Amino acid sequence: MPAIHDEFQLMAAEPDLKTKAIRAMVNSAIAEGRVGLAFQPVVRSGTRPLIAFHEGLIRIRNREGQTIAAGDFIPAVENTSLVQALDRIALQKTLDMLQADPRQRLSVNMSPNSINDAEWMGILERNTRDNPTTADRLIVEITESGTMDNPDSTVQFMEFVHNIGCSFAIDDFGAGSTAFSHFRQFKFDMVKIDGQFITGIDQNRDNQVLVEAMVKICRHFDMYTVAEFIETAAESAMVQQLGIDAMQGYYYGRSAKMPICLNTNGQLAPFAQSS
Repeated sequence: MPAIHDEFQLMAAEPDLKTKAIRAMVNSAIAEGRVGLAFQPVVRSGTRPLIAFHEGLIRIRNREGQTIAAGDFIPAVENTSLVQALDRIALQKTLDMLQADPRQRLSVNMSPNSINDAEWMGILERNTRDNPTTADRLIVEITESGTMDNPDSTVQFMEFVHNIGCSFAIDDFGAGSTAFSHFRQFKFDMVKIDGQFITGIDQNRDNQVLVEAMVKICRHFDMYTVAEFIETAAESAMVQQLGIDAMQGYYYGRSAKMPICLNTNGQLAPFAQSS
């Protein structure tokens, strides 16, 4: 197995060795406190792009100081206990930031494998028990495929989240086996429409019709809509014309290069300094 300092040079490794090395890298990052969040803005539709909230995206740092995005390590740990550990860290850091700054509204992602995780739910309960405004400003995001894998557990989990006072968002909607019955079965507060329907939508009439239909259905069920992967002014203009409530993507801001967390004084601070 490659040494830890060679962790990020794994693309040429055999798949099984690569997976093992990534898991070792993630495990060491958790143990040594090298896990953070990078935040990307979600902006409201309208003539002035006001920020509705920020989405926290999990990041780790290897021992050489390189920041590694979720797509480079989550697939290797998705079906292990490591993903639950990452979800707990992400939730705690998000709650810390909400408590430190009452002006913020943030969303946190979680793996389907963390649904009904007692430790994750305990973190949420403890941190919102004496500060209900924190719960009001937290959005829990889970992918569409995750909600459909075990619908009964998902419904129970959503009830728990709602009872705490948090909002619930379905992420990457349309990427999985979308069915209109899901709108009645699951009480989503927010629907984030997958980027495959948004990229180039200004020139794709089929996607325009599909997104417009999703928006109308969401509006009927009182669900807030977000268009993901907005990268151009033309895409932004089109989704707003179709009635989208908010937008997210590189056109409005990339996630921060430097993940951030709270220092011991409760102030916002860089996650780590570049080497």
